[in-house]
Amino acid sequence: MMSNLTAANRPPSWKGARGEWFVVGQVALIVLVFFGPRSVPGQPAWVFPFPHAWPVAGSVLMAAGGALLAAGLVRLGRALTPLPYPSDRGDLIQTGPFALVRHPMYGGGIGLALGWALCVQGWLTFGYVVVLFVFLDVKSRREERWLAEKFPAYAAYQRRVSKLVPFLY
Repeated sequence: MMSNLTAANRPPSWKGARGEWFVVGQVALIVLVFFGPRSVPGQPAWVFPFPHAWPVAGSVLMAAGGALLAAGLVRLGRALTPLPYPSDRGDLIQTGPFALVRHPMYGGGIGLALGWALCVQGWLTFGYVVVLFVFLDVKSRREERWLAEKFPAYAAYQRRVSKLVPFLY
């Protein structure tokens, strides 16, 4: 059974009992994706065919990712929390963007980041996106353990709905 962490018995946030350190890591990776160096001097340039098509594809991916992220934020409403630990006032949501993926904000953020990497055509930026994907996958695994403890129906939801990328993963 899930332990209810109330204000009286909750460990300090710096100990990360509700996933606070995941939030710190996620913010750092997002800053790195959008503001970090895009390439290393002397590194080979982006050499894919159709160089003018990548920014277009990236823009489409950014729009789709942004829409998924925004829909997830709106659908969570008052249960929204930056922490992976489920809110006490939340319910298991399985409709709207949560019918496409179990973690629409993470999936949408990955889409935004990948779209950005395609727009700026930076190898380092693409590498940051891969690290962000792995990080969010690990974070979502921890979050899903907490969700499964709180919501008995979560296991069936996991079997039915993709985790981060609609229809794929």
